[in-house]
Amino acid sequence: MIDEQDALQGQGGRDEQFQNENHETMESLMRSEDAGLEFPIQGEIRQGVIASISASQILVSVGSKSEGVIMGRELEQIPASDREALTVGQKIPVYVINPEDQNGNVVLSYVRAREAMGWEVVEKMQESSEAFEGKIDGYNKGGLIVLVHGLRGFIPASQISMARRSLVQGDTPDRWAKMIGETISVRIIEVDRARRRLILSERAANPESRQSLKERVIEGLEEGQTYTGRVTSVADFGAFVNVNGADGLVHLSELSWERVQHPSEVLEVGQEVKVKVISVDKEKKRIGLSIRALQGDPWNEKVAKFKVGQLVEGSITRLTKFGAFARLDGDVEGLIHISELSENRINHPKESVKEGDVLTLRVIRIDEDQRRIGLSLRKVDSGAYADMDMKALAAELAPEDAPQDEQE
Repeated sequence: MIDEQDALQGQGGRDEQFQNENHETMESLMRSEDAGLEFPIQGEIRQGVIASISASQILVSVGSKSEGVIMGRELEQIPASDREALTVGQKIPVYVINPEDQNGNVVLSYVRAREAMGWEVVEKMQESSEAFEGKIDGYNKGGLIVLVHGLRGFIPASQISMARRSLVQGDTPDRWAKMIGETISVRIIEVDRARRRLILSERAANPESRQSLKERVIEGLEEGQTYTGRVTSVADFGAFVNVNGADGLVHLSELSWERVQHPSEVLEVGQEVKVKVISVDKEKKRIGLSIRALQGDPWNEKVAKFKVGQLVEGSITRLTKFGAFARLDGDVEGLIHISELSENRINHPKESVKEGDVLTLRVIRIDEDQRRIGLSLRKVDSGAYADMDMKALAAELAPEDAPQDEQE
């Protein structure tokens, strides 16, 4: 006979085995269900299907365990006309803000998805120079606003066609108001997604008329004259400024007397600036402009205190094969040519001086056009400058050594 205790143990073992098998079966089933799901990732854009719409939220199926939700501020940002057009079962793009909030919801945004997709489209349009037919949606004092794939693009006044500009009078902020709703052909000339900046041009979309206009403008421009223009675009090598309807180039070197790495450091598209025409090439139809030519050269102010023959103190900053550079008072740098370093012939400046040396030097040349100062070490004790040195010394001593009655 089978012992009762053994029987009970056998029954318990079978129950435990059944529970383990059942647990493994459930885990396997859950894994198989999850295998077909792609869990949302923050920042990604998905195609979803609207599951339900209410006054406080929109539920969207995005292929995850739970439906995603568009609510709160993200719901309010959807334009009323767009929201009314949404229907259950409709496919829409959504941006994943949070894969799982504190309530376990996948938080989505319809507006952000549309914007992100819009930026991708306009970036490609800029690369291909593709024109876009849109409607004027608004304006400000500086120009017109056009919606481009859900994004607000700005057309500076200088980029609006002459024909359209001729229809407005004065410079009042509302002078563009009557153009709202009109169709306009534009081309994208600047895209900056990080700064949410989209600059458009009507003139660029019509290159033939722009070219003929430029020819007329070039005929009327005079070198040396000053004009008021507006920045239309910037590039690594300089900025383009529209003058009387034609673009001219302000080269990087003509932006400022100070060193500028990129035009965006000192200019922005749409900014009004004064420029000087420094060259007009009628054959190549190129206009050279300058902003720094209208500014006082700070170098001239710095070197005004120096004169040829004067003794100065300088600190050697760097050596080259042809000489040594020395920094003078006022952060002005001058060159001591290798032939001016020593009375004897040397093969390299390092035979006479080294970086960091503080020396008495003589100014032998000031070239304002080239913005250069020539210095000499070997002529510091030159007899040719003896009279000048004596007069300079006398001038320095006079205020202190002169008798009291003479000073009075």
